[in-house]
Amino acid sequence: MSSASLVPETRDLSGDDAWAVLKRTGWGRLAKDAFKRMRVADGFSHARSLAFMISLLAIEGLIGVVGLASVLHKGRISAMIDATVRGAIPGPAGHVLTTAVTQAHRVAGAHHYGALLFGIIGSLVVATTAMGQLERGLNRIYGVEQDRPTSKKYGLAFLFALSAGTAAAAAFVCLAFGRDVINLTSNHALADAWSLLRWPLGVGLTTVTVTMLFRWSPRRRQPRLSWLAYGSGVSVLMWGLVTVGLGLFFRSSSSFGATYGPLAGVVALLIWSLLSSVALLYGAAVAAQLEAVRTESPAPQDIAKVVESDPVSDSHQDNVKTS
Repeated sequence: MSSASLVPETRDLSGDDAWAVLKRTGWGRLAKDAFKRMRVADGFSHARSLAFMISLLAIEGLIGVVGLASVLHKGRISAMIDATVRGAIPGPAGHVLTTAVTQAHRVAGAHHYGALLFGIIGSLVVATTAMGQLERGLNRIYGVEQDRPTSKKYGLAFLFALSAGTAAAAAFVCLAFGRDVINLTSNHALADAWSLLRWPLGVGLTTVTVTMLFRWSPRRRQPRLSWLAYGSGVSVLMWGLVTVGLGLFFRSSSSFGATYGPLAGVVALLIWSLLSSVALLYGAAVAAQLEAVRTESPAPQDIAKVVESDPVSDSHQDNVKTS
């Protein structure tokens, strides 16, 4: 059970309101209280579950794309994916995914629709499960103890997998495949424009995707998108730092691969997925705590609930009564 305090629902809060609350509270205090809210809501356990789904989704999604390329007889796409993943995903984690790409390409060569079907169906199932896990994590951060009914929860998760998942895929294409997309056109003016626009477009799509999830995934009435953009901005910034930082570490460290050997790629992928999930949920905790401060309920933890569920406190109270 979450012991995070319930964040009262508010109406029509905008980005201007968020900025005013943020200036009054201060970044340091907000960051500290958001971390406490995430910790008492068991957010790190939810991040671990979500990280497993992200790792599996990355592999399933690449298999589906390679299967589609094989059906369309576009062998260049598989090579482009292989080269891009190595440059986009940190170190050994990229090697794990490119191994999956190579294997999927071999399977797709013999069974044109096998890799496509396995990739698409697997991606949808895993993405839907991940969105359901995300709802649970966000609910606990906001102090909501009950998720939606199962059919409604996973029906909505499936819609998120299609909508937010498509936006996230488009953002990944802009950020990771941008250079290769430029090479597909001979229009120099278009190539120059794309080289400038793909970065803000990719970051913007990522921020919009996270904001959408923060807005509609929790089982509560959320404030406006402009208010939630502060928390989603924190998530995107932390995710970028995680990806760049791990990439630099894996490229400069010679002992990591020697320590884990053949498992280095799996470990790297899991570490990247875990830290990315932590970044996502921490941004949600920032948004939740900001709203809690706005409603004058700033305590991240419900102390009364903790005391009520603590057997030590119960026995202590019984002893006091007896004496």
